[in-house]
Amino acid sequence: MSDRRTLHRRHLIYYLKVYDRTTDELLGHLVDITEEGLMIVSENCIEPGKEVKLKMSLPREIEGREEIEFDARSMWCRKDVNPSLWGIGFKFDYVDAESRQIIFELIHEFGFSD
Repeated sequence: MSDRRTLHRRHLIYYLKVYDRTTDELLGHLVDITEEGLMIVSENCIEPGKEVKLKMSLPREIEGREEIEFDARSMWCRKDVNPSLWGIGFKFDYVDAESRQIIFELIHEFGFSD
């Protein structure tokens, strides 16, 4: 089970918007995040194994940026508690160093643990 998460999920106090960079389409809203990946809720399913180029709006300007960009792979997709939505888990494939630092800041500044 090497695909299992090793870091504890952190929910943020914001549901940040996550977009497909190639189409600029809103894919969904962030539910939780780790330094290895994230989960969103979406109106559409994204099949496991799909590689996507994403961008995420930030709650405020951080390190001079209002959004970050990264590449990720969908690991799973299943119906949410709300049956009209899907929960989708992503693993980061590529995140530049500055965006990785911003993710770290998001987790520690805006995150809370259940």
